[in-house]
Amino acid sequence: MEYIVIVDKGDNFIGVEEKERCHDGDGILHRGFLAMVLNDSGELLLTRRSDRKRLWPGFWDCTVASHVIKGEDYIQASRRRLSQEIGLTAGDIKYMFKFHYHIRYKDLGSENEICAVTLVNGIDAGGVSVNKDEISAVETITMESLMKDVKKNKRKYTPWLIKAMEHIGSNEMNLADVFIH
Repeated sequence: MEYIVIVDKGDNFIGVEEKERCHDGDGILHRGFLAMVLNDSGELLLTRRSDRKRLWPGFWDCTVASHVIKGEDYIQASRRRLSQEIGLTAGDIKYMFKFHYHIRYKDLGSENEICAVTLVNGIDAGGVSVNKDEISAVETITMESLMKDVKKNKRKYTPWLIKAMEHIGSNEMNLADVFIH
């Protein structure tokens, strides 16, 4: 059993709860994150969720989307899951922003998360090793193309990816510039 961090609406630690229970019914508010990996050309490494996933199977997602466990911050959780899901040892990970969302998936459960977005830049996407229990496909896409496609084809993307892209678009963020000092 995997236990994840549960929080209040201010993202303050309350305790831990079993991951599946956090997704039952209307869900228990917990910490999640999206790790966005950009290659040297500034393209996002986009992943498709495994068909084995309980919620949103087969949907396109950020590079890695997962949960925070006790004792981790968002950066540490990103580092752990990037290694576990795509075999990536990430050096420099930047925290970008966070948002709350709550959405049901059919009658199978829901996500109720404070979701942080983290960013890894300059990675060779050819060197990833995909965990097939988590990810069924990988592709790279420019942020501009993704932004357009998310607006046109919302039904193929996870709701948290859509929310992150809306935030990035509304704030006119250029993610590649985050790493220029």
